[in-house]
Amino acid sequence: MLLAFHKPFGVLSQFTPDGSPNRPLAEFGFPPRVYPIGRLDADSEGLLLLSDEAALNDRLLHPRHAHEREYWAQVENIPTPDALARLARGVVVQGHATLPCRARLLDPQPRVAPRDPPIRVRKSIPDCWLGLELIEGKNRQVRRMTAAVGHPTLRLLRVRIGEFRLSDLAAGKWRELGAAERELVLG
Repeated sequence: MLLAFHKPFGVLSQFTPDGSPNRPLAEFGFPPRVYPIGRLDADSEGLLLLSDEAALNDRLLHPRHAHEREYWAQVENIPTPDALARLARGVVVQGHATLPCRARLLDPQPRVAPRDPPIRVRKSIPDCWLGLELIEGKNRQVRRMTAAVGHPTLRLLRVRIGEFRLSDLAAGKWRELGAAERELVLG
């Protein structure tokens, strides 16, 4: 079984509470014996896969399989072409050089449903959405990457795993993937 879940802000990628005000996955009525494949931190939103198939974890997450994940990051200021090139080449975060990725300014800028609570807005500092396509996913990697090039992430949304897109799945909702969708995820 493979499930797609649109993880909202403030939700943990685990079934048990951790003592924080963040909600666990147990609150969303998933079938028994599924577990998240990978993680999104509580501050991040978007596509989270859950499965009862343990082998999918390695197949989808280990960089040797080059399984792509796409994120939209709303960042402070407008990155220059040089900042985007630095992201694409890879940057050093916590002593680790990130693998090369695709980094681009999203054009047109996407319309994304408002977040609750909303991001902080500063009238004198513009923001924009970037698209980042990665084959690795270390803890808070996208946030650390954008900060390393001078553009802190204000909001982060995973929109794609493999060729499967989050599309119109509403925040807090999940569904089981059919055979064709599963193939989009697994490639």
